[in-house]
Amino acid sequence: MVLDLLGPSLEDLFNFCNRKFSLKTVLLLADQLISRIEYIHAKSFIHRDIKPDNFLMGIGKRGNQVNVIDFGLAKKYRDPKTHFHIPYRENKNLTGTARYASINTHLGVEQSRRDDMESLGYVMLYFCRGSLPWQGLKAATKKQKYDRIMEKKMTTPTEVLCRGFPNEFAIYLNYTRSLRFDDKPDYSYLRKIFRDLFVREGFQYDYVFDWTVYKYQKNAQAIAQAVGQAADDDEKARASRANATAATPSGAAKPGAIPSSRRKMLERGSGAGVDTPDTNRAIGGSDRM
Repeated sequence: MVLDLLGPSLEDLFNFCNRKFSLKTVLLLADQLISRIEYIHAKSFIHRDIKPDNFLMGIGKRGNQVNVIDFGLAKKYRDPKTHFHIPYRENKNLTGTARYASINTHLGVEQSRRDDMESLGYVMLYFCRGSLPWQGLKAATKKQKYDRIMEKKMTTPTEVLCRGFPNEFAIYLNYTRSLRFDDKPDYSYLRKIFRDLFVREGFQYDYVFDWTVYKYQKNAQAIAQAVGQAADDDEKARASRANATAATPSGAAKPGAIPSSRRKMLERGSGAGVDTPDTNRAIGGSDRM
């Protein structure tokens, strides 16, 4: 088996960007995310654990491409040949991540395509808002916590959940919640509402995400700091040399220099302080007879 080497998850990048994505980045992601889920559904599977950790960006030439991972909870929702849909059931345990789970999943209804799409809506709002209203709820048991999350989801109107953001997010969420168990989501319609919004906002399909800009800014800042530090070091070195020069008296002899009086004696050939060889003496021999 050969697996592609992938980059960071959307959760990692969300944290890197101080837990807030711009509208442009959310819309760029929404277009790809809807398409990825549509592809999974076309293969007769539902993912059942749609969350930021399970979407990874590529690397290199595919650095702008979103990839889906972790199919451990995936399930066939129809027969691949006949397309016969699995039957409606209730009293099912919650499968997936409670934060992004659909309301029907909380209610114990068998999951289908609509639930993946509703979960994606919560993911997009999480990116826009920075958090969801049902995060951080405390409870004594896991079941009680899940019940509190469900209650908060059910009692928070979509208009409140999407307040401060374009109406398209409320339209998306209301649409996915209105789907029947075996309905096929209109993926093209959902992509279109966000693409139209993207154009109206005047954004460019340049695939410059928030983390691209943030990474560039951090690199530029690091380079500027390094250049500034190097300049400070040079200035300190120059100041140190200047201080050293100023501390040396003008008449003081330089290290290793021959004193002027001794230099003059050497120039005159004087023997003062210097032994001049006797030409009448042989090197290493005795007196001549």
